Amino acid sequence: QVQLVESGGGLVQAGGSLRLSCAASGNIFSVNAMAWYRQAPGKQRELVASTSSRGSTNYADSMKGRFTISMDNAKKTVYLQMNSLKTEDTAVYYCNADVVRFGGLGAYEYWGQGTQVTVSS
Repeated sequence: QVQLVESGGGLVQAGGSLRLSCAASGNIFSVNAMAWYRQAPGKQRELVASTSSRGSTNYADSMKGRFTISMDNAKKTVYLQMNSLKTEDTAVYYCNADVVRFGGLGAYEYWGQGTQVTVSS
């Protein structure tokens, strides 16, 4: 089994910053990529940012310049530094990982349980 555990969510005022972390553990041979998604009430889940194990990153347009994703391959941990937060960034943020398991064939996708980020005006 593979587990993703997120931390770092909370309440922050608009213009403030938060740093999310997500650690992968369990039966992991390698992590190909990790990403952050978010889902606001009444909206579909959307990609925030992704990174490959080689450091190739991708951001949703509305997050460019404000959010930074990074990954520590040795710790199997992905981070999301969020600056200049806006009220519309309020959502549950989910960690996602593309993982190759020991003895497995191919890669599998896993999700964390989510962490709430609330930005107040």
